[in-house]
Amino acid sequence: MKRMNLKDVTQYVEENIGTFHQKRTAGLNDLKLKRVLSKKNPYLFKAKYILTAQDIIKSLTDAFISSQEETIFGDWLEGLAIFINSMVYEGRKSGIPGIDLEFDKDNIRYIVTIKSGPSWGNSSQIGKLLADFKTAKKTLRTSNSQLNVVAINGCCYGRDNKYDKGEYFKYCGQKFWEFISGDPELYTKIIEPLGHKAKERNDDFIKSYSQMINKFTKEFANEFCKDNGEIDWDKLVRFNSAVNA
Repeated sequence: MKRMNLKDVTQYVEENIGTFHQKRTAGLNDLKLKRVLSKKNPYLFKAKYILTAQDIIKSLTDAFISSQEETIFGDWLEGLAIFINSMVYEGRKSGIPGIDLEFDKDNIRYIVTIKSGPSWGNSSQIGKLLADFKTAKKTLRTSNSQLNVVAINGCCYGRDNKYDKGEYFKYCGQKFWEFISGDPELYTKIIEPLGHKAKERNDDFIKSYSQMINKFTKEFANEFCKDNGEIDWDKLVRFNSAVNA
């Protein structure tokens, strides 16, 4: 085990956080109104008494963007975790499907799948996690039958104080960052570097976001509003749900 250098972590974050912002804006620019409309519940808009095109656009796009950002940032945090672990335990990105990180500590080979938060999956997704861990253990023991392999589901934030899940351990938040680095306070130390040039980059995002809202509102009004400006709910529901739409 080597001692973690926080300056190296800070430098990594500052040099790479721009990737998250770039993907965030690129995802926004790639959005198509009809794609988003097809995936959202039109009945909910009506039940909430939403009467303007812009309110519908903001409601559906904000929900879509939030989900997309969670995925993008989760991938980015995975890269940060692997970088930190590589400095301390010489860990590496795993080549085994379904496994994100491998490293050795105290004569144990740890295989780690990294998720954003603790409530990341339903029963079928957790079933796949278990299958991935089982396959990975079998793969690693093919060349060394005596290898002690321990599976970990690591979550970048949140809590789950029931660590032992039977076939694997689940470490969240502080416990996860300490596990991969040896530093019990790392989970707080990484928060400040994440704000590197955040305002400037968010200003660019807000500009693109505002343009998209205006563009989508105009497109929605042309397609799904009547001549008097009223939303044509029948047409909207048919677009979203009709068999032959």
